[in-house]
Amino acid sequence: MKIIIIGGVAAGAKAAAKAKRMLPDAEVHIYTQDTHVSYSSCGLPYYIAGDFADWNKLVVRTAEEFEKSGINIHTEHRVTKILPADKKVLVKDLKNGECIFVEYDKLVIATGAKPFIPDIKHSELKNVFTLRTLEDGINIRNTMEKSQNITVIGGGFIAVELIEAFVKNKKNVTIVERAPFLLSVLDEDISSLIQNFILENSDKLIKIINNDYVVEFVGEDSIRGVITAKGSGFETDMAVIAAGVKPVVDIAKEAGVELGISGAIKVNSRMQTNLQDIYACGDCAEKINMISHAPMWLPLGSTANKEGRVAAINACGGVEDFEGILGSAVLRYHNLSISMTGLTEKAAKNLGFDAVSVTITKRDKAGYMPEVQNVTLKLVADRRTHKVLGAQAIGCGDADKRVNTVSVGLTSGMKVEDLLDVDLTYAPPFSTSIDILISAARILKSKLN
Repeated sequence: MKIIIIGGVAAGAKAAAKAKRMLPDAEVHIYTQDTHVSYSSCGLPYYIAGDFADWNKLVVRTAEEFEKSGINIHTEHRVTKILPADKKVLVKDLKNGECIFVEYDKLVIATGAKPFIPDIKHSELKNVFTLRTLEDGINIRNTMEKSQNITVIGGGFIAVELIEAFVKNKKNVTIVERAPFLLSVLDEDISSLIQNFILENSDKLIKIINNDYVVEFVGEDSIRGVITAKGSGFETDMAVIAAGVKPVVDIAKEAGVELGISGAIKVNSRMQTNLQDIYACGDCAEKINMISHAPMWLPLGSTANKEGRVAAINACGGVEDFEGILGSAVLRYHNLSISMTGLTEKAAKNLGFDAVSVTITKRDKAGYMPEVQNVTLKLVADRRTHKVLGAQAIGCGDADKRVNTVSVGLTSGMKVEDLLDVDLTYAPPFSTSIDILISAARILKSKLN
């Protein structure tokens, strides 16, 4: 059997490794236009920050290591066309321009996502960056070291991680964000707290421009300034566009692969597309929300790894299902943890749930412990069924472990009442005798009743 995988990084690399383990005699090929096949793109902001000096630490597995295990790696090769009727792909060697047809028995599309570039005049100027590849991270870090004033366009997860990196290096940072607050994926009461924390804990190095967007970069060769839609103008030495990403689906769509309502490739629980022997996984593939059961698109490295594994199992003749995602995520800004799972209150209401929520702040450990910190937790439930719909938690204490607990409950359809009986661990260095999660559930139960 010959298995062709388009794309590497998380989903493609995982699919290749799993396929080779399942079918040692199979011919497995990865074609990627990248210069590296398997690396942690999630670690790039921390490399830029200087948390470690050697970018090679981000490489999960080299091309040579894949080759030793019998997997054929073709870096700097772009698949330009899929021919399902002939079971072939057209591959272009980016180094010499040569194009060849390659046959397959099974095809796995793991083309990932690419940065979304807003309509900004002169976005081609030097020192304007996006962050997606290892080279992007290296170039941003090198340019940052020679810059003092940096502009970040966007206010999502990557933007916040980059802001932390730049402030850690004592750079002046201006953020331009269309929404009223950073991290608008969260409920506004939570995102407003996060934005206030960032402003108060950045040594006055940060300026945030909300409810506005960049329309033009100014400069002759390299960027020298920024102009926003509302007329704000300021100087800058470099800019990073972190306004989101979109799935790479062009060659799949052209081949007749069906796209979902999110614009990503539509797959079933076995990562199969509508075309026989063609699978899709990772950031290019649509997901199912486990709570609403509606299609959605959310690019996360953890999900990409799971989907790559499932795609490989089914492509190799096994049977395994990937049931969907909750959208669980975590990031930090210095010592502030930010975490979420499931539906926010606004997302739940948009999906038709009669959402009820409670937000409380409480210590994460016994008050007499020296390392005690506050955590703010928001718990969301459905009024009719009392089922928990989601949670958001922020704080300088252990916010994410409360969200992870809720995540497990969401998978099993837990009700608010069920949370009251969860037997959580307790010792003064780890939690209060009545954990914030239990306290929130008690208040939410009263509100539901």
